[in-house]
Amino acid sequence: MGVGSTLIGAIPSYDSIGFWAPVLLVALRIVQGIGLGGEGAGATLMSMEHAPPGKKNLYAGFPQMGTPGGLVLANVIFLTTHAVLGDHTFTSWGWRIPFLLSFVLVAVGLLIRLRVTESPSFDRARAQNEVVRFPLAESLKVGFPRLSLTLLAVVANSAVAYVFMVFTLSYGSQHLDYDKQFLIVCVTVSAVLWFATIPLWTKVADRHGRRTMFIAGSAAILLWCVAFFPLLDTGSPVLAVVAFLGMGLVIPVTHCVQGSIIVDTFPVNVRYSGSSLILQTGAILGGGLAPMISTALLNSGGSSTGVTWYLVAICAVSLAGAVALFRLVPEGAPEPVRAPASSLPGGGA
Repeated sequence: MGVGSTLIGAIPSYDSIGFWAPVLLVALRIVQGIGLGGEGAGATLMSMEHAPPGKKNLYAGFPQMGTPGGLVLANVIFLTTHAVLGDHTFTSWGWRIPFLLSFVLVAVGLLIRLRVTESPSFDRARAQNEVVRFPLAESLKVGFPRLSLTLLAVVANSAVAYVFMVFTLSYGSQHLDYDKQFLIVCVTVSAVLWFATIPLWTKVADRHGRRTMFIAGSAAILLWCVAFFPLLDTGSPVLAVVAFLGMGLVIPVTHCVQGSIIVDTFPVNVRYSGSSLILQTGAILGGGLAPMISTALLNSGGSSTGVTWYLVAICAVSLAGAVALFRLVPEGAPEPVRAPASSLPGGGA
């Protein structure tokens, strides 16, 4: 992930190498995606499996803080670099600075990873010879109903977040004449709120149960999606700030525990692979497609109404998926049946 981000800052310009410049950009974005695919679910499950009793959701929520935290850090660096260098210099070469600074995060990340021990849960699975040769294939044995409902339950959060973080920047500046710097600041402040409330919500989940909180949060996101674009469309900066801050309040309610919900879908010995499959598939179907679908709906309808109904529909599907999932797997249900043991030295789940 870090290598892909850093090298984007070193790509020769289109004037220098022509067609190969966008080819290299797409290739490095793919490298970033591969890195994220291996990192996202793993960070959550490792944190959760190291958690002391009664703090499982709190610990699993810490890696989730990386999404809003990274957004805040990236936007602050972007805004600062732009302010210092000015439009012309930033457009010419200054945009490379935030990407090149990714090297610092690579060093920090490596320092942390090299000191992380294997989780007690996986150590027990390895000691009992439960490590399997093909963990991704074995993870599918939890069954299609549980897999599909887990995926449906988490897909809306990703879709809403990407519309909120990405689509609104172009929509607000090009169609509503908001200043783009103003929109970036709105997203950044909302991300600070998102970041700051994750520990609060995960503590609520540990104390009162994450399922009720997740369903309530899913309903809150649906309702705010009904209001979000109408508030933005007024053209009022004050109401736009209200719209963004509302998103910053409701998104973390489900985002903070979706990782632990996904992780608990799978037995320990295939948890890493299975969690990554659900998390990244949800990110593709939700976040990956949401900005493109929103742009297509805007272009075809000429207004944000289609985008609003799209978000409401996907939130309704996720809410229904969560309700069905929690009925299928009652609170306190035992861990899913372990995949058949197949000896394989070392870790592999």
